[in-house]
Amino acid sequence: MFPKIFAFLAAVCLFVALLAVPFASHTAKPVMAAAAAAPAYTESGDMLPPGDYRGWIFLTSGIDMSYSPKAARDHSMFDNVFVNPEAYRSFLKTGTWPDKTVMILEAREAGSKGSINNGGHFQSGGVMDLEVHVKDEARFPGKWAFFSFDSPDANGTLIPQGAPCYSCHAAHAAVDTTFVQFYPTLLPVATAKGTLSKAFLDEEAAWSGDGK
Repeated sequence: MFPKIFAFLAAVCLFVALLAVPFASHTAKPVMAAAAAAPAYTESGDMLPPGDYRGWIFLTSGIDMSYSPKAARDHSMFDNVFVNPEAYRSFLKTGTWPDKTVMILEAREAGSKGSINNGGHFQSGGVMDLEVHVKDEARFPGKWAFFSFDSPDANGTLIPQGAPCYSCHAAHAAVDTTFVQFYPTLLPVATAKGTLSKAFLDEEAAWSGDGK
């Protein structure tokens, strides 16, 4: 069961950073996608777009999630999270993420009127936002980095280390600066392996009332 502990957070971080501007409004230069699931970069430090990430392991989907208490949108959004298969298999064995883990957030608009649907929401239209959380221990001072992509076919721009997403993930992530608490197939693995962070466990205790 997903814990609901983050409504009070002010930082808007990777796995809920949903842009309202569609990719169609951006002009992106064609680039070569990374041939494998491992991260690849240009000489200038941009990240190459991961190739065929939709064939990776699907971790979870959220709708209208936000860590900002007053976030407001004029439409609903889904976010889908994928991880490269090698990292997923390693996590199942160890309960944490190996070097060269690549996690992708794909945002799509939610629709409610269409075909035979009479209630709820479904994912509609193209990708509206794409962001990456990558673990590359030799490359980044904090081992992890965030990249923002203007389109699935454009290179990703490094989000500076001082951005709020870094401190937010470090302070509240369940496992190794990642929000495993929102991944229903992996939270039990981390629990069994004993790899949940102390910060997360303390927040869980406070939320449930055990810490009072």
